[in-house]
Amino acid sequence: MTQPPMGRWRPPAEQGTALITRAGHDRLKAELDDLWRVQRPEVVRALAAAAAEGDRSENAEYTYRKKQLGGIDRRVRYLSKRLPLLHVVEHAPSHPDRIFFGARVTLERGDSGEEVRYRIVGPDETDAALGHISIDSPLARALLNKRVDDEFDATLPAGLVHFVILGIAYDAG
Repeated sequence: MTQPPMGRWRPPAEQGTALITRAGHDRLKAELDDLWRVQRPEVVRALAAAAAEGDRSENAEYTYRKKQLGGIDRRVRYLSKRLPLLHVVEHAPSHPDRIFFGARVTLERGDSGEEVRYRIVGPDETDAALGHISIDSPLARALLNKRVDDEFDATLPAGLVHFVILGIAYDAG
């Protein structure tokens, strides 16, 4: 039996690994609190003021504030559903000589000899500028359970890259 066309329907996005660091969890909670207690009330007030101006069909401020409120509400819904699912990892693993979630690793790229540093974090706290990579990323998956001086290849967007592990560290506490 075939299903009727669903129009714009898409299957739900696959949820990332439900691990997060304490700092990442605290940042998400602070973002939710700021959205709900500060940003949303400000936008609601501005929306009410724009609506009071009369004709909404040609009111750019009203249209903008409606879209802004929708974006805030979507993010609040996402964070409200996601935060309870996350498991905060606060302790170093029992084998700190191996790479697991939360590890700060120093690698040498085999193609350029460049030294790079990454931290393996949850998908909700990745930040390329800080070198925080998701545990679900190809590089992090290739790193898991490796030790200092191990060599490995990882398939990155630029292609296959060879790495050597120079150091592994975990945050205290």
